[in-house]
Amino acid sequence: MSKHISLTILVANSVNARGLMAEHGWAVCIQTGEQNLLFDTGQSPLVLANAQMLGVPLRKTNDVVLSHGHYDHTGGLETVLAVSPQARVFVHPAAVALKYARRDDGRTVSAGMTAPAAQALRKQGAWVNWTTDVIEVAAGVFVTGKVPRLTTFEDTGGRFFLDEQCSQPDPLADDQALFFEANEGIIVILGCAHAGVVNTLHHIRQITGGKPIHTVLGGMHLLNAKPERIEQTIEAFHQLGIQRLGPAHCTGMAATARLWTAFPGRCLDCSVGARLEFAGI
Repeated sequence: MSKHISLTILVANSVNARGLMAEHGWAVCIQTGEQNLLFDTGQSPLVLANAQMLGVPLRKTNDVVLSHGHYDHTGGLETVLAVSPQARVFVHPAAVALKYARRDDGRTVSAGMTAPAAQALRKQGAWVNWTTDVIEVAAGVFVTGKVPRLTTFEDTGGRFFLDEQCSQPDPLADDQALFFEANEGIIVILGCAHAGVVNTLHHIRQITGGKPIHTVLGGMHLLNAKPERIEQTIEAFHQLGIQRLGPAHCTGMAATARLWTAFPGRCLDCSVGARLEFAGI
């Protein structure tokens, strides 16, 4: 692991810097010495435009990790691989399945990879690494693989399906997170945490032999969570000793506000353009 690790938010639902743009999606660049990793790609070519504005060398990307197969995390894959064809891709096999979501009005919409993203993934051929279990992507940087669902209060399903008729619920087995150890502790980057953010953190604790988790950022999928679940999540964060939180993307405004209140002075802005620095070990 490098002595210095830098994270830059390239795609998120909000932006607070001039010249950048936001979209419903998520992408984070992790720079560790000579290694450039990209965690998710947003839903469009916007990831490249924002990277150029921020001076992030997307063309030098060594590895792309996809948290799961939804369009808002994979839609920029074609653009990313077009400028960095040398990049390895780490993705769970279930991410390439057809995926659908049911809206409030009863409509069914496609929620999976776009055809261009799926085609770009196929073209990578041997450069694609299928992650069913924990794997070290780069020196000291790991992907969880499939996350066990053990909590009783986290909704790990939702209105997601494998067919357009919505008869086959999508278990979202492809959901995975990225983590690395810094001087401060374990740093966790979530995609959407469809497996449950607390489930994910407990899984990482098990993988790392109980090492303390310092920072957790990304989508926590609390958008439609009831107050009871939000409070149980907060209690779990306290029990785990989380020091910093960066709720973003699908966390939802209500849950984000509650987290900022529950962890005063310890929450991070994860808008497009935000940069986080960590000291390596």
